[in-house]
Amino acid sequence: MDLKLATYNMRKAIGLDRRRDPHRILHVLNDLNADVLVLQEADRRLGPRPTALPFKLIEGETDFVPVPFSSNGLSLGSHGNAVLVRKGLTFHDARTLELPGLEPRGAVSVGIEGKMQVIGTHLGLLRPYRHQQMRALAKHFDHIDLPTVILGDFNEWSPRRGFEPLEVHFDIHSPGRSYHASRPMAALDRIATSEGVELRDAGVDQSKLARIASDHLPVWAKLRITD
Repeated sequence: MDLKLATYNMRKAIGLDRRRDPHRILHVLNDLNADVLVLQEADRRLGPRPTALPFKLIEGETDFVPVPFSSNGLSLGSHGNAVLVRKGLTFHDARTLELPGLEPRGAVSVGIEGKMQVIGTHLGLLRPYRHQQMRALAKHFDHIDLPTVILGDFNEWSPRRGFEPLEVHFDIHSPGRSYHASRPMAALDRIATSEGVELRDAGVDQSKLARIASDHLPVWAKLRITD
């Protein structure tokens, strides 16, 4: 099975022009032509954390279906982490994960087509806490029987260090510099693949619209499930 996945820190739909524009974010997402989209900062920060991408807009302007992680009916995801799946693909075993650390962090996990598990996350700003969070993700992986992909904002500036808790089970891929969108300097957004997942191609969306829609650029990968 071949699938294209993408991860995007959409910064609550606030662009570099300081405008909140969900239509612009959806345009960027549509242009990625992915099968599964993993989002960070998909919900607003305060109160009940309503989605920054209204459900009616997702339904009316895309071919994607949100995976239901929220318990309040207002948020798109959990801790701002969300997953959209292209219509026609099946998903199952959707769950949320609480991650340790100084600030509230989490992850979302969902099976796709009964063949692959997708985990979306936004790790902390400090490496010691990121290590704790990666260990929690690795522990979660111990209970998954499917080839697994972790995508998200890893918040790690080093191109080589900082991923040790995941490297036992995962290959870490940095498709390119995704932050800051106006002048990409760091590959903060990454993809980790377990055994049974082959990375066929990967890159960063550097379109004109993506360079202003958020402070991160979207990262994509074409994957083949080999198990």
